[in-house]
Amino acid sequence: MPVPYLRVALALLLLGEAGCRPEIPQALDQQLYIWQRQWRPAHADALAASRADFSTLRVLAAQAHPGAGWSRIRVNAGMLKADSRPLVAVVRLDGQLPELDLQRTRDDILALMNDWRALGLAVQGLEIDHDCASARLPAYRAFLGELRQALPTELKLSITALPAWLDSPALVDLLREVDSSVLQVHAVNAPANGLFDPARALTWTRRWSQISDRPFQLALPAYGIALVNGVVESESPLALAGPRRELQADPRQLAELLTELRQTPPAHLAGVIWFRLPLAGDRRAWPLDTLKAVARGDELYADIRPQVSQHGPLHELVLTNQGNLAAALPERIELPAQACDAADALAGYRLERTASALVFTRHTEGQLSAGQQRALGWARCQQVDQGGSHVYP
Repeated sequence: MPVPYLRVALALLLLGEAGCRPEIPQALDQQLYIWQRQWRPAHADALAASRADFSTLRVLAAQAHPGAGWSRIRVNAGMLKADSRPLVAVVRLDGQLPELDLQRTRDDILALMNDWRALGLAVQGLEIDHDCASARLPAYRAFLGELRQALPTELKLSITALPAWLDSPALVDLLREVDSSVLQVHAVNAPANGLFDPARALTWTRRWSQISDRPFQLALPAYGIALVNGVVESESPLALAGPRRELQADPRQLAELLTELRQTPPAHLAGVIWFRLPLAGDRRAWPLDTLKAVARGDELYADIRPQVSQHGPLHELVLTNQGNLAAALPERIELPAQACDAADALAGYRLERTASALVFTRHTEGQLSAGQQRALGWARCQQVDQGGSHVYP
C-alpha cells in the first residue's frame, strides 16, 4: 500500500476508535446555599463535612420584607473565615415589596458589603434574590443598573431568576445588567403541585441557555416541606393543628437531572447550587451524605438493618440506615433469640415471640433517612443473634 494511503487509513482508524469511546461527562461546579437565619454550633460541623464537595458558599446575609423592613443576618464570621471557601452574599428582597427604595436599599447593601470585608470575609460576589412579577422587570433592571455602578468593580453581581420570566421581553435587557444569574427550578409552582418537576426543570434550563449569553447556575432542592391547612411549614414547626402532607425533593430525580446536564450540558451553564446546607436536627433537609452522593453521581441506596447492644442480659435493639438514601421502614424484622424472659417493641412496631426468634412487624408508616437510627425494641435474653437477622422491605 503506498505510504500516503497508509496514513489516510490510519487516520480513519483512529477517528473510528475515538468515536467509539464513551464521552467523559462534563464536571459540574457544585455550590451551597446557607439559608439559616440563626447560626448554631452545628454549622461548624456541616461546613467541615461539606468542604471537599462544594466549591462556594452562598450565604443569606440580609432580607427585606413588607412590614418588617430591612434586617441583617448575624452570620458567624469566624466559622466562615475558618472555612476559607469563596463567599457570595445573598440579599433577599421580597417580591411582594410594593417598590424598591433605590437609594436606601443601595446604601444598605453597600454598607453590608463594606462590613463583611471589614470582618475579613472572602466575599467575591453579591446575589440579589427578588422574585418580582414579570411586569416589574423593567424597574428591577433599572435598580440593578444603579446598584452595579455603585458596587466595587471586582465584586460579581448575580440575581436569582424565575422560570416565569422566560416569556418576558424585558428578560434579555435585565440579564445584561448582571454578571450571571441563578435559575431557581424548585418551589416555583403552587406547593400542592410538588417542590420539583425534573422534566420542567430541564426544559426551563435549556430555554434559559438560549436566552442568556452569560454564565448561569441552577438552584436545586435538597429539602422538603409540609403543607398544613394550605400553609407551608419548612425548617421551623408551625403552631397549627391538622394533618401534615410531607413533600420531599426526590434525590433520584435530581441525580438523573445531573446526569443529563453532564452528558448534554446547556450552553453557558456554569454549575448548580444546592438549597440548602443541612444541619444536624434539620428534619426536612436531606442528610449531608445524601446530598454529597447526588452531587458526586454516586449510586444511591438504602441499607436498613437492626443493631443490637448488650448490657448483661438486656439487649437494646435499633434500626440504622447505613446507606445514603432514605427508605420506608421495613415491614418485618426477624431476630434469632434464645432463652428470652421478656421483650417488647417500641413505637411503630409490634412484637411476636416464637421459640427461636423475635419478630417485629410494622403497624405504622414511616421512613428512615440516611445515617439515622430509631429504637426498635428491647429484649431480656441469653442470646440475640444480630448476624442472623432477616429484614423484609
